[in-house]
Order: sequence, then C-alpha cells, then structure tokens
Amino acid sequence: MAEQLLIYQKFYDFVLDFYPVINRIPKCHRLILGRYLEELCITLLMLIIKANKERGNNRVSLQTKISDNLDILRILVRLSKDLKFMSIKQYALHIEKLNEIGKMVYCWMKH
Repeated sequence: MAEQLLIYQKFYDFVLDFYPVINRIPKCHRLILGRYLEELCITLLMLIIKANKERGNNRVSLQTKISDNLDILRILVRLSKDLKFMSIKQYALHIEKLNEIGKMVYCWMKH
C-alpha cells in the first residue's frame, strides 16, 4: 500500500514541476501538444488512484495502462525538448523522474 502511495506522490510532484514547462510552450503548439501533455498527466494521476484501490486483474489492467501512458509521456517530453520548449537540463530532470516512476510501476506490477 505504501509503495502505491509513493508512486502517486512522486508523479504528483512530477506534474507540479512539469506544469511550468507546459505553460511555456508557444501558443501555436499549446493547443495540441500542451493540452495533450496536461490531459496525459491528469489521466495518469487518476489511473494511479484507481489502480491503488483495485485488486486482481483490474489492477493489472490499470497498471498496464499506467505503464503505457508513461511511455507516451516520455516520448512527448522528449519531443518538447527537441522542439526547444525546455532546456536539456530540464529534460534530464523530468526524464529522470519519469524513469524512477516507471521503475516503481514495474515493481508494483511484479508485486
């Protein structure tokens, strides 16, 4: 139980740190890329909460969705870096956090 709550807290902290990056995306890209990043972050928070409450196959299904969405988020964060919407230092910080969360999700799935 504590592990799942730690995943939630880590991802919540990631979202808090990442929102300023989303807000700095130029207006012409914010409507699509920025909005999708926001929705993906919120969706992941909700999935983590739901998976924490579920048991059995429902939990496994939700954990798989969490893992898949984290992979998508990693790619979109990389795209944001490549489009120069964030610095390489910011990218490294956010990717490091996402990788840590991904490892925690993987352990949660195997547990």
